[in-house]
Amino acid sequence: MQLKKKLSARMRLKYVPPYAGAGEMPQPDMRVFTSAGQRIWAHSKILASASPVLESMIEKLQSTERKITISGVPFDAVHIFLQFMYFAKCSHEQMEKYGMHLFALSHVYSVPQLKQVCTRGLAKRLNVENVVDVLQLARLCDAPDLYLKCMRFLTNNYKAVEETEAWKFLQDHDPHLELQILQYIDETELRRKRTRRHRREQSLYMQLSEAMDCLEHLCSEGCTSVGPCDMDPNKHKGPCSKFSTCQGIQLLIKHFGACKKRGDGGCSRCTRMLQLFKLHSSICDEPDECTVPLCRQFKLKAQQDGRGNNDARWRLLVKKVVSARTISSLSRIALNPRRVRRFSL
Repeated sequence: MQLKKKLSARMRLKYVPPYAGAGEMPQPDMRVFTSAGQRIWAHSKILASASPVLESMIEKLQSTERKITISGVPFDAVHIFLQFMYFAKCSHEQMEKYGMHLFALSHVYSVPQLKQVCTRGLAKRLNVENVVDVLQLARLCDAPDLYLKCMRFLTNNYKAVEETEAWKFLQDHDPHLELQILQYIDETELRRKRTRRHRREQSLYMQLSEAMDCLEHLCSEGCTSVGPCDMDPNKHKGPCSKFSTCQGIQLLIKHFGACKKRGDGGCSRCTRMLQLFKLHSSICDEPDECTVPLCRQFKLKAQQDGRGNNDARWRLLVKKVVSARTISSLSRIALNPRRVRRFSL
């Protein structure tokens, strides 16, 4: 009885109404019926101003029959829907309990402000149990952002979602949507694999770029006990900022200088060192003045072999390492703009 009195009472706005006049609202002139036949009094002008669909319905009514029916949802959902047209807000408790009903009503009756509120509210409340239902509703109600968020949530929690009753119902009644979901999951996994592979490759190119820097640094300035031929052997320098990489290059250089198998390719470490020398030569643009061993020899050999005979994979590797050096250099410039290091592109 108390609820009935509350629903039949006049609604009061907390701000100036959207039409002329303020203060007391006029008497409600519109009856809104729900599926169960329950009645809610409302103001036709407010409903018409908030929803073009309701406006069209109201215009078609005769003056003697000022009533419309909103069916398919619970009475409380209709009541909250009408309240939103007055106050433009919805509580967390109402969204928690009737969010999907309000979302459907906002789409059917074209209330974009409520639809945005429901989209955000449903996205925040996604869980394993409701994601399939929200996904279906988002597709029916033309909500691409919510649909995408549901797809992402479902992809990340597929093992748990496929055990729910909602997923089993979907398999039985909407195999087309199930296929779309599975295709999206496969495409997402392929993108993730490509991303992981790309990151691994970029990490390798950055490591090779750093190795080239260390090789040039060792052959021009020296680091700890390894340096150019004209460096005083008793003059040891402290470790550089990239010593973790530089130390590995130093060990390769020391081994390369003492190994007796390097000539016939019988030593894998020497082969690795020769590949680093060759990579440096492919990048270096001043072979005549370069202090890195074998730089000029590799450059001449590449010219004699001809550009058309070069290995395409090697050329791609050189290109990627050069790009990595460019990115590394730009990063250093951004961190320390006063210190600009120039190198060949």
